[in-house]
Amino acid sequence: MTFVLSMPSHGDVRSTQRFVPLQRLPGIRRWSAVALVALVSGFMLPVHAQNVPPSTGSARSVNEWLTRMHEASRQRSYTGTLVVSAGAAMAASKIWHVCDGTQQMERVDTLTGAPRSTIRRNKEVITFVPEAKIAFVEKRDSLGMFPEMLRTPSNLIPQFYSAREVGVQRVAGHLADMVEILPRDDLRFGYRIWSEQQTGLVVKLQTLGEQGAVLEQVAFSELQLDAPVSMEKLARLMKDTRGYEVHKPTLKKTTAEAEGWRLKEPVPGFTAMSCHTRETPGAAAATGSGMAPMQWVFSDGLASVSLFVEPFDPQRHTQESSAVVGATHSVNRRVGDHWLTVLGEVPAPTLRRFALALERTR
Repeated sequence: MTFVLSMPSHGDVRSTQRFVPLQRLPGIRRWSAVALVALVSGFMLPVHAQNVPPSTGSARSVNEWLTRMHEASRQRSYTGTLVVSAGAAMAASKIWHVCDGTQQMERVDTLTGAPRSTIRRNKEVITFVPEAKIAFVEKRDSLGMFPEMLRTPSNLIPQFYSAREVGVQRVAGHLADMVEILPRDDLRFGYRIWSEQQTGLVVKLQTLGEQGAVLEQVAFSELQLDAPVSMEKLARLMKDTRGYEVHKPTLKKTTAEAEGWRLKEPVPGFTAMSCHTRETPGAAAATGSGMAPMQWVFSDGLASVSLFVEPFDPQRHTQESSAVVGATHSVNRRVGDHWLTVLGEVPAPTLRRFALALERTR
């Protein structure tokens, strides 16, 4: 699922891969569900189930659960400490989130690893890297849990996932309904989600592999709902780039077909969401390909997969390989004069289907 660290909204660890192949990504993956941060992972002590019955009322459908969580992540103001774990990697971040009905802002500061502060206002994002005195300015899609959910056909999600309520637990001092979003095939992972009872806000999430094994976990260790976060103060901080070298990557919106690529056969459930190229001086000219690096993104509403295509460079692209960190897998291979890296929070066989289906049309 694309959790570009944004549990409740968060913008950025899955959901913000900058436009770069895996070997240059500075973090684990992009989350996008419970108020996260970009490129962080952390640790949370296990929470034991309480002797509290599930919420009363008829069982919600998978779409009803997801819509409730998504809307809560877009509408609530809160502050909290978010911790993430993926394999042996751990990290924590402090989050401030506020909305006024028309726009929302959030600030995410890393508490472990290299200092980094990300401030977001709707689609505008700036990331400050104090050690390097660099600020990256970008535009990203709307905040919220499962940001691709509203852009994919909602009637398709129940074809590939089911929902099962499993009880109630306390997380960060808040009672939360537990629900499992389970895949109907072996092309995607499942999720165990803790949704705060009153608001629907996601306060904890686990990505589940085979036999329910926990591959990644994201959770609030402390959370204050309806916190008095100042949008004006965040706006001032966002504009203050004094002493920083500002980088503004320019991406060009395009289509894979226009760039000369297609999938020979679709991967069930996954829809093409976006395609961009980024000009890299000298890269295309070096191979004579005339092609700028391209990122083609697919989603089934919860999980996402990115195909990064760039000119083949024999000095950097030495051998085909695969890698895994938590729930994020990657595979790469040479395709003619190009190098393909497929990255996503899905099982490795799913990525291989994408890799083998991609072909050049010209």
